[in-house]
Amino acid sequence: MGSNLKTEEEIKIMAEAGRRLAHVLQVLKEETSPGITTAYLDQLAFRLIGQADAKPAFLGYKPEGASRAYPYTLCASINEVVVHGQPSDYIIQDGDLVKLDLGLKFKGFYVDSAVTVGVGRIGREAKKLIEATEESLGLAIEEAHIGNTIGDIGHTVEKYITGKKFSVVRSLTGHGIGRHLHEDPQVLNFGKPGGGEDIEVGMVLAIEPMVTMGSGRTDTLPDDSFITADGSLAAHFEHTVAITEDGPIVLTRL
Repeated sequence: MGSNLKTEEEIKIMAEAGRRLAHVLQVLKEETSPGITTAYLDQLAFRLIGQADAKPAFLGYKPEGASRAYPYTLCASINEVVVHGQPSDYIIQDGDLVKLDLGLKFKGFYVDSAVTVGVGRIGREAKKLIEATEESLGLAIEEAHIGNTIGDIGHTVEKYITGKKFSVVRSLTGHGIGRHLHEDPQVLNFGKPGGGEDIEVGMVLAIEPMVTMGSGRTDTLPDDSFITADGSLAAHFEHTVAITEDGPIVLTRL
């Protein structure tokens, strides 16, 4: 891990970045309603990040394996789209599951966060899916402390999700974050207790359970977005979390 460990001062900068991001995501969440387009949310995200004296993390970023740089500020993934859904003229409908995934860069450091919004009247199973995914993130964060490993985080997510009769997406992962949007280590949503890297003070992790109602297998569309292979609904939550002597601190929270 080495050079990816952050100092207390660097974590303070990332905490300020995280507060700014949390504010933007809160506004976007409140705006996510029937009749508006995902393109509108993207434009709003771009404007709010600028007003926060920050820069969009995703705009122009080319992830490993992607065919081209990402052309938007926000990832807005609808229903069976798990992540990396591109904003468009799509009009949000009552009953949609909208995943808002957003990152920003502030004073040289990146933070990353995501929420799933159930729009209007959603089905009972869809509601359970959203709740289980968010709860699994909370449990994963509790595992992110000295004495544990990255495998403990993933094991906790998968155990909880399978207990709720849903599936984690194994093909997509969380990640370290800091001066780069994606750093080591990978943070899988499955794993063996005690497996993987030791969790160290100074690690900052983007922990992000991605969960589906179906098998958890995904396909990639030509625009580099990921959809569930069986067309089932998906949910996604993410926080940027710093590991300190006193335990995990969620940086992307108001």
